[in-house]
Amino acid sequence: MNETKVPYGMLAIWFLGQESVVIKGGETTVYIDPYMSDNAKRTYSPPLRPEDITNATYCLITHEHGDHLDSGTIPQVAVNNPAATFMAPGFCRDHMIRLGVNPEQLLDARTDEWRAMPDIRIKPIPAAHEQLDYDPARGHRFVGYLLELNGVKLYHAGDTTVYPGLIESLKAEAIEVGMLPINGRDAFRTAQGIIGNMDYREAVELAVSTGMDTVIPMHYDMFKGNGLNPGYFLDYLYATYPEQKSHIMGRFERFIYVSTCVLK
Repeated sequence: MNETKVPYGMLAIWFLGQESVVIKGGETTVYIDPYMSDNAKRTYSPPLRPEDITNATYCLITHEHGDHLDSGTIPQVAVNNPAATFMAPGFCRDHMIRLGVNPEQLLDARTDEWRAMPDIRIKPIPAAHEQLDYDPARGHRFVGYLLELNGVKLYHAGDTTVYPGLIESLKAEAIEVGMLPINGRDAFRTAQGIIGNMDYREAVELAVSTGMDTVIPMHYDMFKGNGLNPGYFLDYLYATYPEQKSHIMGRFERFIYVSTCVLK
């Protein structure tokens, strides 16, 4: 990651499994939901140890579930990246502080407003996992993130279904890269206490209806009984919208996205 050079108008994206990704633009490196704990329920081992994460400029958390806010990873990120900025929903604040995050470096994910830093702009977007959950004091419990980094706009949806108003809010943003969950939901998983997301058809339709340039599926590969063959996503996309660009990332792959503005 450190050796990857990312000129303006491009992003380097590493897929670490589930919804854990690293996004680099210029000299800025953003971790979203780093989940590097090794446990028996994972279908494969993590590509990094928590202590290997030493290059984080930002660390963004979408919600408090353990495969997104990882109690085994966040303390190491906090220790090894003392200058990093963290952002998470207000529901996660106390937990993040207990895990060692400096409160002065922890920003609440206030939804639907851009937060401008010198090298990046971040806009948390409400997520419905499976419903919207809002508290006046703490804000939305579940979020996704819009990033404007290195001249590229990327949307990481977090865990969410498609709820009223989401299409309209995303359509207004001219998103170039959309990263969307596809594992879906059903009565049997609900009965086991497994909270669901949009399915592969909904992810395709969301990407197309909001004008995303390239769509990348997530959240299909980590746990038995709550996964999905990403080929279903690709088959449906090709059959219905063959001109929509997409990319299915291999485990631990580095994908280089080049903005349509650069290509022009």
